[in-house]
Amino acid sequence: MGGKKLKITLVHSEIGSNEKQRKTLKALGLSKINQTVIKEDRPEIRGMVDKVKHLLDVEEIEAKEV
Repeated sequence: MGGKKLKITLVHSEIGSNEKQRKTLKALGLSKINQTVIKEDRPEIRGMVDKVKHLLDVEEIEAKEV
């Protein structure tokens, strides 16, 4: 099963963010600055990333790079 994945890194603090944005970060598995998670490149994940894109650094990677 190939496909693409997203390497998502939290680069800015969630301080000053609203509750929905904090819950979105928690759902992505991010809680600390410079924390990185690898997620499947799916529309649901893309939607969550779009909600908090000002706090994240996102890279597309191949599944075999993981």
